Amino acid sequence: MKQFKAYTLIVALTMFLYTSNAQETNKTSFSLQEAIDYGLKNSPGYKSAELDVENANYRRKEITGLGLPQVTGSFDVKKYLSIPVQVIPTEAFGGPPGGYTTVQFGVPYNGTAGLNASQLIFSSDYIFGLKAAKEYMNLARMSVTNSKSQMVSQISKAYYNVMINKDRIKLLEANVTRLKKIYEETKAFNQQGFVELIDVERLEVAYNNLNTEKDKVLRLIGMSEMMLKFQMGYTLSNPIVVSDSLNMRSEEFQELAAGKMDISQRPDYILLQSQQSLLDMDLKSKKWGYLPTVAAYGAYQYTTQRIGPNIFESDKSNPIKQWYKVALVGVTLNLNIFDGFQRHNKIQQARIASTKNNYALKTLEMAAELEVNVATISYNNAYFTLQSNKRNMELAQHVVDVAQKKYTNGVGSNIEVVTAETSLKEAQTNYYNAVFDMLVAKVDYQKALGTLVK
Repeated sequence: MKQFKAYTLIVALTMFLYTSNAQETNKTSFSLQEAIDYGLKNSPGYKSAELDVENANYRRKEITGLGLPQVTGSFDVKKYLSIPVQVIPTEAFGGPPGGYTTVQFGVPYNGTAGLNASQLIFSSDYIFGLKAAKEYMNLARMSVTNSKSQMVSQISKAYYNVMINKDRIKLLEANVTRLKKIYEETKAFNQQGFVELIDVERLEVAYNNLNTEKDKVLRLIGMSEMMLKFQMGYTLSNPIVVSDSLNMRSEEFQELAAGKMDISQRPDYILLQSQQSLLDMDLKSKKWGYLPTVAAYGAYQYTTQRIGPNIFESDKSNPIKQWYKVALVGVTLNLNIFDGFQRHNKIQQARIASTKNNYALKTLEMAAELEVNVATISYNNAYFTLQSNKRNMELAQHVVDVAQKKYTNGVGSNIEVVTAETSLKEAQTNYYNAVFDMLVAKVDYQKALGTLVK
């Protein structure tokens, strides 16, 4: 019974996870935060940056492994097609002095099997390699954070573009509906002889222009949705819906005060700092490279020599059918005495690379401060432009309403209506452009401060 309950729990959990994944895969409606979360899971660029962290971790383990005991096994069998010849003095065999003869020592078949082990005792390259591997991990993590900041910025801007165009099309459709009604009424009055044909034609021109503008915005929505899907890593052929609206973000429409910049919060600055640590470490490592490398080693082998290929045959009474043990231990010390000034020149190159990166850090500090100031000014300019354009749009809407009432009551001309509609369309376009500029400027401002991502 307990096994059945456990099995049921596993099946239920599996079904839940499968359903959750299926729902996420089939999801088509996204808020801004959901779009960003989706991008973090599916954007190829961001996932590639995460793989760099995984790769750095394996690199760290690889370097760590160099300091562990290294053990190898070997088995070697060889046959001498021609047994080596040795030249020896003849007097060694009782011959006359000063003469030489040749003899062949050995047997055709030789075999060796054994284990070899070594242990690094001291190496400056290994010590700094471990430190560099740790710093390289930090560098990879900062690269991920920097990629995340870039991705959040790109998705946010693409999302705002779709969101604004969606709101804009609603106003355009309302304008088209309103103007169409006036146009049809004027056309009917013309047929009854109450207005001139030129009045109808003016309204028809305005109506056609408004429809053209609406079609243009609809195409822009399709293009902006495609860009959003691309930034998210979303399938381009699948439909997508943005669920946020401008009304939900009215709290963002306020003037910004210049924020106090903490450059240590910026991912690109932290990335350069990690790179500086690596370069400084590389310089120090090359300076320490003059120190010796010490390693211990040992070998344990068995060897045999045979006249035939039966190397595995064993007979303790026959010396030529036995395996003989060989064991040794030792210590190796390698000291670089003179290398043609190669290491000296490498040290100078490492020093220059470190100094150049320091200059890059100072340049970024100045550029970041400038970027914050520019982003603040850009946002506030967009904010005040928005307030002005919002007021203009409200006034233009009021003028349209008055012009329509005057025309309907017969005390106004359709020229007033056409002019008012044209002004309203222009005011609405300016308003939405200002909204987009403001939202984009705020993203740039947060990015400049280093607060766009946690």
